[in-house]
Amino acid sequence: MTGPGRPSRWTATLRARLGRALTVAAAVLGVLVLMALTATVQVIRAQDDVTDLYFRAIREANDGYIRMLDAETGVRGYALTGDPATLEPYQHAISGSGGSSTAELADELAADPELAAARDEAVARARVWFLEFAEPTIAAVEAGGPAAVTPADVERGRVLFDRTRDAVEGYLEVILDHRAEANDRLQTWTRVLVASAAALAVGAMAVGVGLWVTLGRSVTRPLAALAADTRQVSSGDLTHEVLSTGPGEIAALADDVETMRRVLVRQVEQAAHSAAELVEAHRLLTGQAAELERSNRDLEQFAYVASHDLQEPLRKVASFTQLLQKRYGGQLDERADQYIEFAVDGAKRMQRLIQDLLGFSRVGRVGGEPAPVDMADALAVAAGNLEHAIDDAGAEVTHDGLPVVLGERPLLVQLLQNLVANAVKFRDPQRPPRVRLSARRVADSWEFECRDNGIGIDQQYAERVFVIFQRLHAKETYEGTGIGLSLCKKIVEHHGGQIWIEPVTDGPGTSIRWTLPAGASGEPVAAGVPAVDHVAVTGGTTTDASARTIDETTAAGR
Repeated sequence: MTGPGRPSRWTATLRARLGRALTVAAAVLGVLVLMALTATVQVIRAQDDVTDLYFRAIREANDGYIRMLDAETGVRGYALTGDPATLEPYQHAISGSGGSSTAELADELAADPELAAARDEAVARARVWFLEFAEPTIAAVEAGGPAAVTPADVERGRVLFDRTRDAVEGYLEVILDHRAEANDRLQTWTRVLVASAAALAVGAMAVGVGLWVTLGRSVTRPLAALAADTRQVSSGDLTHEVLSTGPGEIAALADDVETMRRVLVRQVEQAAHSAAELVEAHRLLTGQAAELERSNRDLEQFAYVASHDLQEPLRKVASFTQLLQKRYGGQLDERADQYIEFAVDGAKRMQRLIQDLLGFSRVGRVGGEPAPVDMADALAVAAGNLEHAIDDAGAEVTHDGLPVVLGERPLLVQLLQNLVANAVKFRDPQRPPRVRLSARRVADSWEFECRDNGIGIDQQYAERVFVIFQRLHAKETYEGTGIGLSLCKKIVEHHGGQIWIEPVTDGPGTSIRWTLPAGASGEPVAAGVPAVDHVAVTGGTTTDASARTIDETTAAGR
């Protein structure tokens, strides 16, 4: 099937058109070349006959006739005088006749029966004269002198010589006739050769002109039209249709260009539609950003309310329930004492939860510019804040050389405090807690590890423990709010790093790893110094407000 701009299936291809044209041209030129070659061969043959074969035949006939005359004169003189000197022409004629050239000419003339017959006749007549007159006359004169030759013998020799001369003259006439025919043939084929050469030149010119016209009609003009359409499309007029013209190959090329144009039009339309969708998405995103900003302001307002309006009545509830427990404990029944204990515990847990939520919400919103932080010093501060919990558990907190990183110091202290607190809290009762922190350089960051010998974390919960409020143990077993590790994750990601649980294969416990950007120098300091001793040297607990949000004895649960 064909459509707009598509070539018909009957459209000849350029190869077919050129093939037909070249076939016709080759046939015509082949005929002309064959004619010229034939004429050339015939001219060469005729010229050889005229200038070589017949020329040698005429010269041989004339030479033979002259020798015959000399021989006849010598024999007649010897018969009349008996003087041997008169036989010199005869002897000369006999010695100069024959030879290889005569035999070769005879072989060449044998192809023409008429010439061969005339030559044979002349040779035979000459032999008869020699055998029947010349040799017998010479022998008779040598034997009996001139008187031995009668007038009848002389007359008989004259008759034989006349017959020989007639035969030679007939042979010459045949040669001349054949030479004239060869000359006519030479002239005829020469004219044919000249005509063939002229026709060949004219045919070559005609073929060249025909090919020029064919290429112009089938290639040059269709390509020029295709180039013009392509330039118009490339200049920006994508609605301009590229027409399919010319032979099959060029028409196929035009079809491909037209297909490309249509694809380009569709892509431009899709791009315009995508741009419109992008503008609409940007508008919606701007609105959502504004809504998010409003929501963040509401959240900050809620945080303010939670930190003041909620904590104040909660402190009152906790204080009065504690007073109630202290003053009336043991005076009521056992169930009343249990209820009061539940109220006190709930109030305390609510206070810790509010404090942890406030700390979680402040990450990334409250703080200063990143600055170099000595992680060994930050660990000492964190360990000082956990001094009582560490002492009660009999824990040992040590570290390898810790580097200087870029970050917010209060948040990094809180990060280390949460990790150490978790390691101490989730200890194995069969062995004293051992916590060790280390770091190694990875490109432009430091990779830290907090390794303990506690109860460990099953690898299937490696992602779950970083989700807020997710707990792996009942609160009666391990107290906490379930915010500790999610707060660690938020602090690390706020600094542009990652945190994960590394599988442990060389012993019990948990390996928590995280990355932080390197500081100005980035060199590890205080390698192998126990964290608690370091705290003691550097002045004990910190006064940082963010660090105080973590409960000293329990911090935040996993």
